[in-house]
Amino acid sequence: MFFIYNIYQFMINSLGIKKPPKETKVVVAMSGGVDSSVVAGLMKEEGYDVTGITLKLYDDNKVSKEGRQCCAGQDILDAKRVSEHLNINHKILFYQKKFKEEVIDSFIDSYVAGETPIPCVQCNQTVKFRDLFKYAKELNADALITGHYVTRLQDNGKANMYRAKDGNRDQSYFLFSTTQEQLDYLRFPLGEIEKEETRNIANKLNLNVADKPDSQDICFVPNGDYSSVIKKFRPESFKAGDILDLSGKKLGEHEGIINYTIGQRKGIKISSTDPLYVVNIDADKNTIIVGPKESLIIQNLQLRDLNILGAEKEFDQPISIKVRSTGKLLKAKINFNEKSANVEIFQGEAGIAPGQACVFYAKDDHGDKLLGGGWIHKSANKNLST
Repeated sequence: MFFIYNIYQFMINSLGIKKPPKETKVVVAMSGGVDSSVVAGLMKEEGYDVTGITLKLYDDNKVSKEGRQCCAGQDILDAKRVSEHLNINHKILFYQKKFKEEVIDSFIDSYVAGETPIPCVQCNQTVKFRDLFKYAKELNADALITGHYVTRLQDNGKANMYRAKDGNRDQSYFLFSTTQEQLDYLRFPLGEIEKEETRNIANKLNLNVADKPDSQDICFVPNGDYSSVIKKFRPESFKAGDILDLSGKKLGEHEGIINYTIGQRKGIKISSTDPLYVVNIDADKNTIIVGPKESLIIQNLQLRDLNILGAEKEFDQPISIKVRSTGKLLKAKINFNEKSANVEIFQGEAGIAPGQACVFYAKDDHGDKLLGGGWIHKSANKNLST
């Protein structure tokens, strides 16, 4: 028995931890969807000591039943049923107050400031990784496991994140703010498989969520109606103002800047020979600036609140960026300041808005490696800057 135990001391399990699975305690973040449920099932099958944790993030009594949000009441029930089916421990953490203060309020502040926020990144950055990370540590778990589609590879004791094998499902954009300490602790078992295979595994495990549709909407925004959420918390933000062209000429009036986003064409209600698009939102002056499609092309970005995972020398090689989760990789040059960065996009890109994230990648032998990113503070083209 002593000899066998000694062998285990030198064995590394599938999570890269020097312990046999049965002695390895893992926390699985369970949203109630098929991805996190499959991850819990895989960990259980491999013999790990699994505890599933589901976060109650908001009061969903007013959320549309037709919407496809995550972390709603039905999702919590689904996570509980999956846990019972797998015979694993399951806990529910009630984080509504934290979520309201750090995600919903931030989302509203950003929209009122004329930005286009990404609350899913804020959620990962705060309650999901920071707070759940802390709780998992308090449980003495060896790792925190999630169902995100990203690849994690170890190199000389340092964990690195790469875009997932299934490029259509890759979620690295949403995880750019992950710290190195968090990345060392996190594991992402779905990074090397495709979504269809995930559903096949769910069926083999007889999970009740095998055919459950993926969440589409922002969890606290019923059916994608952002303005209704803002109207609920900040009714005073619906203030009429001017719609201007690029020269500053008044073309009409709007009923509140929160009804508009950069790149929007429909709903401007301005007659014009050529189509007009929202190219800038000036919250200080409460104005919407519109122009032709070509005025949406952005060549330069200013970033704030950077999170850097890559080494300094890695930025000397060709760098690509993403400015939206479903967007393509764009070749760019990054110049760093003390706490910010300027980004030059070689080909330019349309419809980039302050409040979005700009995420850095570099290609190596393993794929597209995440080097970090930052929040877009200002953007500029030859016609105007925002």
